Amino acid sequence: MSNSKAESAGWEREAEEIRKRYEWAEAMGGEEAVRQRHKNGFLTVRERIAGITDPGSFQEVGKLTGKGHYDENGELIKVTPAPYVMGIAEIEGRPVAIGGEDTTVRGGTSWGHGRRKGGQGGFIDDLACYYRIPLIRLVDGYGGGVASAKRGYTVFPGHTNDPGVNVAELLGVVPVVSAVLGIAAGGPAQRAVMSHWSVMVRHSTIFASGPPIVERGLGQKLTKEELGGPQVAVDKAGTIDNVAATEAECFAMIRRFLSYMPTNVWQLPPVVASDDPVDRREDDLIRIVPRNPRKPYNMREAIEMVVDRGSLFEIQSTYGRSAITALARLNGYPVGVIGNNPMVGGRIDVKSSRKQAHFIELCDCFHIPIVFFIDAPGFMIGKESEESAILREGARAIHAKCQATVPIISVVTRKCYGMGGGVGIDKYGLDFKIAWPSGEWGSLAVEGGVRAVYKREIESAPDPARREKELEAELKKITSPFLTAEAFAVEDLIDPRETRPYLCRFIKAMQPRLAADAGPKAKYGVRP
Repeated sequence: MSNSKAESAGWEREAEEIRKRYEWAEAMGGEEAVRQRHKNGFLTVRERIAGITDPGSFQEVGKLTGKGHYDENGELIKVTPAPYVMGIAEIEGRPVAIGGEDTTVRGGTSWGHGRRKGGQGGFIDDLACYYRIPLIRLVDGYGGGVASAKRGYTVFPGHTNDPGVNVAELLGVVPVVSAVLGIAAGGPAQRAVMSHWSVMVRHSTIFASGPPIVERGLGQKLTKEELGGPQVAVDKAGTIDNVAATEAECFAMIRRFLSYMPTNVWQLPPVVASDDPVDRREDDLIRIVPRNPRKPYNMREAIEMVVDRGSLFEIQSTYGRSAITALARLNGYPVGVIGNNPMVGGRIDVKSSRKQAHFIELCDCFHIPIVFFIDAPGFMIGKESEESAILREGARAIHAKCQATVPIISVVTRKCYGMGGGVGIDKYGLDFKIAWPSGEWGSLAVEGGVRAVYKREIESAPDPARREKELEAELKKITSPFLTAEAFAVEDLIDPRETRPYLCRFIKAMQPRLAADAGPKAKYGVRP
């Protein structure tokens, strides 16, 4: 070829090599590895990304990363791709960063070169932070292992080998979602927890170290499910927030969670058109709270009657069950809902305290106003509760509430007593409280509280039982919610059927305040 022809030639050969390398990347660990993956009931990472994101919107980054194999003449034979797939995509037209381990290649173990694509920090985390777009982690891997020493030296543990975005900074600026879709151990497991919301598929597991290491170190012989299945990670420990029956259900939950979230903290959450009338009155609300204060009722059902129909998305429904935490909408505006659960006693225990603290911080970070539905007899009492640090965990829930700057409205449906009741009262904000006529409040409930305060008088009376009832009746007269309303010590006493229209008006009215506060939220001091 003459020099003129060489100079005028294009780059078709190199473009063809790029195309061929793309084919190897898309083949992942090969047909047999993919077939085995499907046989075991799992999707590949590429199928997962396609299942979550808008069709055709995924733009992969780092597709050529991997280990090249060459013949004796230096000609490329094939490339084994890196065991991580990531890039940008869209969900409902909004950009997201997304990535996950490819378990068909080396079981999804960490790619140990200088810069990670993702999984334990790396490029995809940095991109989400710098572009200010949500991050979705599809977690299915073991992290590092002793084999990393084959590089000739060992490295210190940490989320990444190269400087990058601090994960705490990331959590302060964009929504981060983690989905555990197989096995999550070590670094990937820790990364799954470092998120705003997490979900795992029912057949997946998550733990700090797997059964072989646990057996060798502690002599405990456990299955993967016994160590880190959903019953442990979701129901008992609250390590992961929600569980999905299938991967398809998991993908739908991810899309739904993000529908309540802004793209970043400089924006407000998206508002959707609602066909649920603002002035809808639910007659069942007038009778949902029993006149017998000891009788439970369905708070979740009450909340569903108030918020936009079909909008309630509960978070951690099987953990800390004495509290209900959920995202919802009122006239299309996203709200965070926290309700006490009389069906399991309503008292705030250690688990529900942790649950509320995390949820309050989530809502505050992303400018989602909070509505408390309060029926709290107080904190859980007793020896076991004290040994579990109820005072510290309860104080952390109160601390999270006190640091929150989003508007809060408290709806007292029945009991609001003591420190536990105070978790849902916004004393350092507008302190906006409305109550149903079934509401009652104070430092202690009259029943039981009378004996604590008037013990000597009761015991010295000719008929102690009768005197106790007389004192209770006297105090009951002055605990009427109407007397509190007369003193403007509760801002409004409303017909329960008016709860939805009342809240809808104020959620709309507070939008300018939310817009004015857009941006990262400063956190001062030290948690209790």
